[in-house]
Amino acid sequence: MPRLAVFAVVVCALSVAAAVVAFVEGSFLGIVWVLLAGVTSNMAWFYVRKAKAAKAAETTRQAI
Repeated sequence: MPRLAVFAVVVCALSVAAAVVAFVEGSFLGIVWVLLAGVTSNMAWFYVRKAKAAKAAETTRQAI
């Protein structure tokens, strides 16, 4: 897994935990944390798919 994808997953997990804590304390700041979790999860998927596509392109290039 690419390093940026790992960082994005870590940030996503931390923002979900922060959202839970914020909502338990009754703060609506948790909405910001939920939005951050959504952005970072999309970033993680993007970097994983990008690495997978690059690997597939490399194997196709080597096969030719």
